Amino acid sequence: MPPTTTDQYAGELPDPSPRQAGGIVPVLAFAGITVAVMQTLLVPVIKDLPVLLHTAPANATWVMTATLLAGAVSTPIMGRLGDLFGKRRMLLASLAVMVVGSLICGFTDDLVIMIVGRALQGFAMGAIPLGIGIMRDELPREKLGSAMALMSSSIGVGGGLALPAAALVAQNADWHALFFGAAGLGVLSMLLTVRYVPESSVRANGTFDWLGAIGLSAGLVSLLLPITKGSDWGWGSPTTLGLFGLAVAILLLWGVMELRSAAPLVDLRTTARREVLLTNLASIMVGVAFYAISLVLPQLLQLPASTGYGLGQSMVVAGLCVAPLGLTMMFTAPVYARISARRGPKVSLMLGMLIIGIGYGAGLGLMNAAWQTIVISVVVGAGIGLAYSSLPALIIGAVDPSETGAANGLNTLMRSIGTSVSSAVIGMVLAHTSIRTGGVAVPSMDGFRISFLIATGAVIVGLVLAAFLPSRSSALRPAQQSPGQEPLAAGADRTAQPTLVAGSGGFRGRVVDTDGTPVARANVTLIDPRGRQAGRATADEKGRYTLLPPSGGRYVLAGTATGYAPHALPAEYPGDGVPVDVDLVLGQGARERRTTVAP
Repeated sequence: MPPTTTDQYAGELPDPSPRQAGGIVPVLAFAGITVAVMQTLLVPVIKDLPVLLHTAPANATWVMTATLLAGAVSTPIMGRLGDLFGKRRMLLASLAVMVVGSLICGFTDDLVIMIVGRALQGFAMGAIPLGIGIMRDELPREKLGSAMALMSSSIGVGGGLALPAAALVAQNADWHALFFGAAGLGVLSMLLTVRYVPESSVRANGTFDWLGAIGLSAGLVSLLLPITKGSDWGWGSPTTLGLFGLAVAILLLWGVMELRSAAPLVDLRTTARREVLLTNLASIMVGVAFYAISLVLPQLLQLPASTGYGLGQSMVVAGLCVAPLGLTMMFTAPVYARISARRGPKVSLMLGMLIIGIGYGAGLGLMNAAWQTIVISVVVGAGIGLAYSSLPALIIGAVDPSETGAANGLNTLMRSIGTSVSSAVIGMVLAHTSIRTGGVAVPSMDGFRISFLIATGAVIVGLVLAAFLPSRSSALRPAQQSPGQEPLAAGADRTAQPTLVAGSGGFRGRVVDTDGTPVARANVTLIDPRGRQAGRATADEKGRYTLLPPSGGRYVLAGTATGYAPHALPAEYPGDGVPVDVDLVLGQGARERRTTVAP
């Protein structure tokens, strides 16, 4: 797609937007909450679905599974489409698909049609990474931390707030009203997005990897399907084991294909970086911990008191007791911003996981009254809010701006995998530890406590993973400092907009290794005399890059790439439209070649 007056490619200096940035954050957060509602929309009526849809219980579970699978597949795909063709454009497309799916569900009692509509609803989950990408592209640095924290937490906020609201609707109206309400939220979110959210001016180079998208979709479906349906099919059944084996084979082949692709759907080399890989693995653990409380507390609250441990609350009261989980996540966004500004997102992630562990640990002895479940929800919600808020900042700090959507889409997918694993494992635990009361099998208190222990174990694993993330200072130093240079300022801006020569002038050159071989997709960072990032670009497949400084003067050009020693060198730009060639050589004995070329 050729560039236009409003479409700019990766590394291009964005045009100033006439829209006010103040409306971007609440509108995008509302969009995130709207799509997150789809995940818990039917939880209050899940036990009644077989009767409502005139089908067997095993078939009715597909109504929930379809949303999960569609959401998992759409997040990395929509993130990449947004990087290429416009994040707001893809956000509106995601919301439109969700509205169509909601209307389909609202007018049917047929199982197959309902599954189709629910899959379309789940497709909107791609809005989360798209919103984070827009925020990075459009917001000033001082507002970015808390804004991304709120957007990232919207998954939990939407899920938490949807439970009591959906329960209230289900108890007092026809259950189809849930879908019409969801459609209304989607339409409102689209109108607000059109009015207040500008189209991101940052574009990635390349084309969309359709074959990679098909391969990833097939691999994810093959992986998540047996995870979600394993308890119904049997974990040792040929279907379950066969799908797990198929998933491994497809994802391995997909990985080989992506490594060979010039414009991959997911840049696996970037994903393999320590900070990205460990963040994604920690995201799975946070997803496991988040979903455990959503599975345990509503059941504990609604079990009859005659069981000896059930709290005998109504559906609506149970939802209200769990709602603080989402509300606390929302209120921790500004807290995260302060912690991250002083200590970095790694510290806030570890602190969040520690608080989650304290919440689950206390929960082992706080299951005897409704008010105790509220305490658990508040503590765990605060921890999950801090942890979720830290994840996009860690990802964004490790990838090129043109890869923001795809990278955050993959991170959101990791969280979805965590919730899927949590649902499968805890569902299996509750089923195997159930007791019979009045001829009906119900979850036992032992099952609830084991579930909390599983969540605590996931948090401990996440803490260990987070401990190996590079600290903020060590993460900055290799990429932006070389021997003999002054250290970067403590507040160095790593989120500045990328720049690219539009016409003539600026820095240009190649990134190569010591034997002259081009280093494809290397990151080149431009640092001004105050130690702040003035621009960033990604080299193409031949190692070529271009960067346009904001003004003439002395700068430092720093090159980094996976598997190479970083290198930085000083360079001066005259600021008179004369291009300056600077070649960066990565590896031992790095050298510079710099010439000034007449326009």
